[in-house]
Amino acid sequence: MGDMPRRSFLQAALAVFPLTVIGQSSGPHAADSAVHVEAGADRFNEHLKLAGANLFACKVATRDTGGGLYIFEQTHLRKGGPPLHLHHAQEEWFYVIAGEYIAEVGKERFRLHPGDSLLAPREIPHAFARVGENAGKMIVAFQPAGQMEAFFHESAKLPDFPASPDLFRAHGMEVVGPPLSVE
Repeated sequence: MGDMPRRSFLQAALAVFPLTVIGQSSGPHAADSAVHVEAGADRFNEHLKLAGANLFACKVATRDTGGGLYIFEQTHLRKGGPPLHLHHAQEEWFYVIAGEYIAEVGKERFRLHPGDSLLAPREIPHAFARVGENAGKMIVAFQPAGQMEAFFHESAKLPDFPASPDLFRAHGMEVVGPPLSVE
C-alpha cells in the first residue's frame, strides 16, 4: 500500500474514532470551534519529552472534549515501553504509524506493525514496547481522558521513565508488573 492510500485510511480512521468516542463523553464539550493541529506539531507548541527519548505531540487535549478524549502522537527513539499497568477508568487505543512494537493485553500478546491498532480495555493489565531497529511512532488515545494528560506532563519533568508506581496511582492507574522485555 503506497503512502497516499495509507494516509487516507489513517485520516479516515482517526476522523471516525473521535466522533464515536466523543459522543460517549459524560462531560460538556469545551471546544467551541474546530481544533486543527498540523503534521509534526503539538496542540499547544509544547512537545513533551520523556526520559530524553520519547516525544509526545498533543493532537486533541483533554479540555478540547470536556474530558471525553485525549489523543497524542508518540515517537519512540529507543526500545522499550511502560511497565505492565492498568487504567481504572480509561480505555487506551494504539495505532502504529511507524516501527515495530510488541504488546500484551491481559493474557494475549501481539506484534504490531504500521497500520495495526489495538484497544486495551479499562481494568485489563497491558504494556507495549518498541522493538526492532527503526524509531517507532504511534497515535495513542484515552477515553475518557481522565488524568492521562496530567500524568504525561508530570512524567516529562522526571529524569527517568517509567515514573514511579505512586505517580501512576495518583493518575488513576496501577503498575502490576515490569516492562516487556525487548530481547
